[in-house]
Amino acid sequence: MHTMPNATPDALFAPIEPFAHGFLPEQDGHTVYFEQCGNPAGLPMVFLHGGPGSGCMPRHRQFFDPRATRVVLWDQRGCGRSRADHPLAHNTTVELVADMERLRAQLGLQAWWVVGGSWGAGLALAYASAHPQRCLGLVLRGTFLGRAADIRWFFQDAAQLLPDAWWALARHVPSARRGDIAAYVVEQVLHGESAQALALAQAWSVWEGALTDRSASLLPASQGAPDSRQLAKYRLQSHYLAAQCFFPAQGALAGCASLGKLPVALLHGRLDWICRPQSAWDVQQALPGSRLQWIDQAGHSPYEPSMATALVAAIAHAARHGQFQDWGQPLPSAD
Repeated sequence: MHTMPNATPDALFAPIEPFAHGFLPEQDGHTVYFEQCGNPAGLPMVFLHGGPGSGCMPRHRQFFDPRATRVVLWDQRGCGRSRADHPLAHNTTVELVADMERLRAQLGLQAWWVVGGSWGAGLALAYASAHPQRCLGLVLRGTFLGRAADIRWFFQDAAQLLPDAWWALARHVPSARRGDIAAYVVEQVLHGESAQALALAQAWSVWEGALTDRSASLLPASQGAPDSRQLAKYRLQSHYLAAQCFFPAQGALAGCASLGKLPVALLHGRLDWICRPQSAWDVQQALPGSRLQWIDQAGHSPYEPSMATALVAAIAHAARHGQFQDWGQPLPSAD
């Protein structure tokens, strides 16, 4: 592993400010915020935040070497500093992919590396599947594929890991609906009476925190956020989950056949209880150009020391080498 000059002791680079920021022209009632950081002449990379419904944070800039990369960060429709009077209207995965293309064209970039974690990794696969010629490669962390089984895992099957914490969510659900908690929670957060919707959003947030408890002090979460902002986040997330993130049944895997041997780095915590390690395995099996690095003793948070170190190193490797043939684990042999 190469050393990373100017990296802070926890593997992240020192905080930086954008050298430029702005908004894409309004479209469909949405005005999308973006910023650029690092070296204007550096290797272009775009960062996709998780969620859906979250947003970019200053610490996300610190995964990238500011001397070597030109990093574009943007808040997806209805998120963060992006603006919309009706955030759920005209807000689908297809439209987010189109926003990425508008952003790339506005910045005059022929192609870029795409870096994303959690939902951002699924969105990265969707973008690359639609525009493979615009992707230099992908760095994906804690991949969420948006399949029915992935959604059921989070709301239902992960109960076996933390039954007491899960009950704190399940007790808000009528007993007759506890066989499909995801459907009830999503329905009520989207369409329920405001007090019930907020109570479920808060319980959802606490459950999410419990699944990342081993790194909760490092994970920027919505706990403590104003009620209106927290409810807005989970309403947007419910909007996506109700439609299985606007993916076909195979989720973000559906378009992987179009990626050929595009360089793809996959990083996944062995102890990720939010997005199952199975998802990273499934992506590796679908993409002959991919390499997978399991991060032992790491969960879902990108800020756990072992994951932060690995993610910074993978991004740096992409910037230096443009491929991952000598990185991570190869695709297992069929023999």
